[in-house]
Amino acid sequence: MRGSTETFGQRVAAGGLAALTALVLLFLIAPIAIIVPLSFSSGSFLYYPLPGLSLRWYEDFFTSTFWLPSLWNSLIVGIAATVLATLLGTLGALGMWRTQFPGQRLILALVIAPMVVPVVIVAVGVYFAFAPLGLTDGYAGLILAHTTLATPFVVVTVLATLAGFDRTLLRAAASLGARPVTAFRRVTLPLILPGVASGAVFAFATSFDEVVVALLIAGPGQRTLPRQMFAGINDNISLTITAAATMLITLSLLLMVAVSALRRRGERLRRIPAMAA
Repeated sequence: MRGSTETFGQRVAAGGLAALTALVLLFLIAPIAIIVPLSFSSGSFLYYPLPGLSLRWYEDFFTSTFWLPSLWNSLIVGIAATVLATLLGTLGALGMWRTQFPGQRLILALVIAPMVVPVVIVAVGVYFAFAPLGLTDGYAGLILAHTTLATPFVVVTVLATLAGFDRTLLRAAASLGARPVTAFRRVTLPLILPGVASGAVFAFATSFDEVVVALLIAGPGQRTLPRQMFAGINDNISLTITAAATMLITLSLLLMVAVSALRRRGERLRRIPAMAA
């Protein structure tokens, strides 16, 4: 057995690593563990122990003219940016996968730059680019800016899916008389769809949680939920913020579950051609 072959030092090292991992996880989860219970508090202040349990802050969120419009703004911008980012990112990934051309690595680096460049730099650059065009006080500018931030996630995810794609399937489709568009619709797209969907999920999460660009680009009528939370912390601390934060946490968990399910489906689809061969 494994335990009998380990030395005392190895067991101590394994135990120390497990303890360190547990401490890191506790450090990361502690803010969430503190915020979520406060959203169900019947009190009016951020303190423990809770005086009681109540859903008053969720009711205040869904009935408030301060919070509810920001939620709709986040959904409008997030869905629109996701559609654009998914379309552009998928086409870009397919183009870089199918053909080799000079400067391809440089173009890929430029495409994924918003993932590594600090978002405040992207926000300032977008502001100076959009201001002369009149796009700094409306939905169009905010959607385009969020599309810029979200597209790299789609490109990377789709490229990773295409890395395991068998190109002989396209040659087989062509030999059977399928046009390129038909081959893409009937062969390529179904096999890479989990990767495309995963990229769309990441794109939506990126847009929905973004606050720095929204602070510079969005006007008063386009305040997103994260920006409204930021303003609420500065102006008037209310436990409604904890309810909004809890809903964002829940949404993030649901998106993680969706990505995991899509990844497993993609692995099953990739095994089907291999088994058929």
